[in-house]
Amino acid sequence: METLSDFLAFRTLISRHALLLFYYLGAVGMPLAAWLLARYLLRRVNIAQNELATGKRLLASGTRLRHRVLFIAMFIAAFLFMELMWRMMFEYLIAFMQMRDALVLPVNGVG
Repeated sequence: METLSDFLAFRTLISRHALLLFYYLGAVGMPLAAWLLARYLLRRVNIAQNELATGKRLLASGTRLRHRVLFIAMFIAAFLFMELMWRMMFEYLIAFMQMRDALVLPVNGVG
């Protein structure tokens, strides 16, 4: 049984639980926060609205539909690869914590 003194003496680590929290904050929270921030800025900053409208007109007149679809597909692929790398990084960190627990706990006589 883990006690408060174990927690305060760093014999009990919270890193696996914290890693799960930070994983979901990063995987779901950051893209959502970026999207909400972009929408907020487009509503509040007039120059951003004007530039977005100009950019849309230039994109529509200067590129073919095929290239626009390809760009969107590449953006989606890059986003999915970033999410995959984020997941793999946290899996590595959680595995490291599990290895640490497997190595340290038998030495302390627990387990």
